[in-house]
Amino acid sequence: MLRRSVLSFLCLVFFLSASPAHAAAPHASYADLAEKLLPAVVNISTTSKRGFDNAEETMPDMPQFPPGSPFEDFFRDFMERHQGMTPQQRKVTSLGSGFIIDPDGLIVTNNHVIQDADEITVILHDDTNLKAEVVGRDKKTDLALLKVKPKKKLQAVQWGDSDKMRVGDPVLAIGNPFGLGGTVTAGIISARARDINSGPYDDYLQTDASINRGNSGGPMFNLDGEVIGINTAIFSPTGGSVGIGFAIPAALAKGIVTQLKDHGYTKRGWLGVKIQTVTDDIASSLGLDKARGALVSEVTPGGPAEKAGLKSGDVITGFDGKDVDEMRRLPRMVAETPVDKKVDIDLWRDGKKRTLGLKLGELKPSDDEDDEDKPTSDAKENTPKADKIDDLGVSVIPLSSDMRKRYSIKTETKGMLVTDVKLNGPADDRGLQSGDIIAEINQKAVTSSDEVKKQVAAAKKDKKPVLMLVERKGDMRFVAVPLRDDKKDKD
Repeated sequence: MLRRSVLSFLCLVFFLSASPAHAAAPHASYADLAEKLLPAVVNISTTSKRGFDNAEETMPDMPQFPPGSPFEDFFRDFMERHQGMTPQQRKVTSLGSGFIIDPDGLIVTNNHVIQDADEITVILHDDTNLKAEVVGRDKKTDLALLKVKPKKKLQAVQWGDSDKMRVGDPVLAIGNPFGLGGTVTAGIISARARDINSGPYDDYLQTDASINRGNSGGPMFNLDGEVIGINTAIFSPTGGSVGIGFAIPAALAKGIVTQLKDHGYTKRGWLGVKIQTVTDDIASSLGLDKARGALVSEVTPGGPAEKAGLKSGDVITGFDGKDVDEMRRLPRMVAETPVDKKVDIDLWRDGKKRTLGLKLGELKPSDDEDDEDKPTSDAKENTPKADKIDDLGVSVIPLSSDMRKRYSIKTETKGMLVTDVKLNGPADDRGLQSGDIIAEINQKAVTSSDEVKKQVAAAKKDKKPVLMLVERKGDMRFVAVPLRDDKKDKD
């Protein structure tokens, strides 16, 4: 019995001593992989020329001297002699990273690295400097493709499959942090599908591999030496790495880079709708089982969606055979679909499922992003008496010609103008403001106070939130306003 006890104890000691050693075994060195990849990563230096608007900006202000001081006359003569001098230009230099995808000299980087640059210089791993030209750029995904003319073939890297990367997988980042030149850092994939509100197609990989200023445009590799991301942004209050970096996934970048190479710009599919998130309240108003899909708030006249019969208030739940679980997925799905392709759109309309077929158009660049339709400063002067909708906590009036002038409202716009919103009322809780236009309630057009009250009463009877289609500054948006208990809401 003593022998068995001793034997058991020795086995336990062996197990405990062996396990930590196994758990703490060091990771294999990255040296061979880094040595292989470094020649394909480049530093990018850009120079832009910035001038002054006038000569006065180049001159210092006249110093203040006591009256009668000899310096006063000296500086006055100096300033007068130099009035009208030619403004001087100053050069601004910035640094970034990139990587070679073609031995003949094609290089991928971030658009913000080369934006506004007058000169772009690519510095190879062996310190060779090459002038670069922009093949194409895509602002929405912050990608750019450059071309250099090397004297010999360059070492290039291959794209990997970022969709296969899992949280916890190891990665290497190589770049030019703070202008120090080729620097290798290691980490893991910390998260996937991050939306950092930088554009309509955000789908970033998050990593804890050190990424700092100058790393932008550099590659993120898997352990097979394939590019699975492009280091683009960091989250940091100081500007240095705090372990939160973001990379554009290769699955998104690869197709865009190919289009930049072939066309010089990105050809994206276009549906022709404005969409918004389906909240729990909106889902309840529409009879959906849960918050999912993308709610159509506005349909572009003459666009593919209008031609196919899509309407404001439809919820897109599927696109081209793929489920649309959340709103933010749809723009990327549409953008990545070839122009002119025929697709099926799954909808939720009037409490029923429907499917419509359409042919995608091509998204064209648009520069008309200025805020217009702003209410004038005297909008509240001489305003006709408004009707109070107590259940919503708003006051509304019909759209008269006078109101259209005061609030710069288009002639074709119809609905009820909100003139006042009760503080801490139901509508105030959902962000309604004076100047908003209620075009629809419960997907019914409203042009009078009686129609508003009728639709609100119907929603109250069904114990559902009031679903309103609201226009603000030319943009249409659905807002679901839950109604409160009368007993709790009395003043």
